[in-house]
Amino acid sequence: QAQLVESGGGLVQPGGSLRLSCATSGWSLDYYAIGWFRQAPGKEREGISYISSSGGNADYADSVKGRFTISRDNAKNTVYLQMNSLKPEDTAVYYCAAAQSRYPGSNYIFTQVWEYKFWGQGTQVTVSS
Repeated sequence: QAQLVESGGGLVQPGGSLRLSCATSGWSLDYYAIGWFRQAPGKEREGISYISSSGGNADYADSVKGRFTISRDNAKNTVYLQMNSLKPEDTAVYYCAAAQSRYPGSNYIFTQVWEYKFWGQGTQVTVSS
């Protein structure tokens, strides 16, 4: 079973930064677009950032645009989410997920939860003073 593993979460003060990583359990990400999602207690899972398998196309939810940056290193089978200017409302469990592209190097991004085939276990991000 293909797995994704998130890391990099933790407790940070408002205005601080964290970088989340999403790595595979040994399989190649070349064919997969990646999304980052988050879920706060009592709320629905929210898609916040997406990147194509090529890395050439990315998108962000309005709530994080200008503060978060998604990137990928296919040689390391890892995707990153750099989170700056963190706010208390960013507190949530963050998940990465993989959606299979038609071909490696595609610029297509997937924005719907149901399109994602593989999910990580999540990493907690808490923004609090």
